[in-house]
Amino acid sequence: MPAPDDQRPTDLPRHVGIIMDGNGRWAAARSLPRLEGHRRGAERLIEIVDDCIDLGIGTLTVFAFSAENWKRPPEEISGLFKLGEWVLRAHLARLERRGVRLRVIGDLAAMPDFVRRPLEDAIAKTRDFTAFQLVVALNYGARQEIVAAARRLAEDVAAGRQDPAQVDWAALEARLQTAGLPDPDLIIRTSGEHRLSNFLLLQSAYAEIVFASVHWPDFTKDQLRLALAEYAKRERRFGMTPEQLQTPPPA
Repeated sequence: MPAPDDQRPTDLPRHVGIIMDGNGRWAAARSLPRLEGHRRGAERLIEIVDDCIDLGIGTLTVFAFSAENWKRPPEEISGLFKLGEWVLRAHLARLERRGVRLRVIGDLAAMPDFVRRPLEDAIAKTRDFTAFQLVVALNYGARQEIVAAARRLAEDVAAGRQDPAQVDWAALEARLQTAGLPDPDLIIRTSGEHRLSNFLLLQSAYAEIVFASVHWPDFTKDQLRLALAEYAKRERRFGMTPEQLQTPPPA
């Protein structure tokens, strides 16, 4: 049952990650082209961004195109890129008005120029905005990100810029593409699938995960509120017992 419009969960996550799954299945269930499902999904994303801002969530990271999605039919990939470019042109002014900073994680260099260049321009144009951060995982895979970070760390050690005895989580985290962002508090995956699919694997170590049964184009603001209400009921422990969480650190 949808949450009432005036329901505002008080225990909000700072950073929400969403695996936007089910566009193709949504379209197939309605005998529509797969790209129509992706178009409806893109429209849904803009609505969810607005709602996150209104609720006071600071950062939203969405999984838009994985490094494994290149295995899809070429015509679908081409249509996805054209759709992404259209969404950016159609909604950039709206995002700017709301003070949204756009960031991209993933290998943007491998994207077609007609997508990459507008994205780079939008990233530069919104760089100083602070009201909200929209992070788009594009041509992204967490394992690929970890390998690249480990390679940079090894290069810094070999060059004498990093003491190997001082290599810790902070040293690796600083070389991830999400450096400077808070870890996600909540990961939402739509379409009834129950896996992370190579999305923010290290950053999500202590994230709460909510699996929504609806396909992404049907993930409304009410569905978001239900996920947030579920998050608010969780007891987050970060690897510690409730007793340890309540014990103040030694003086």
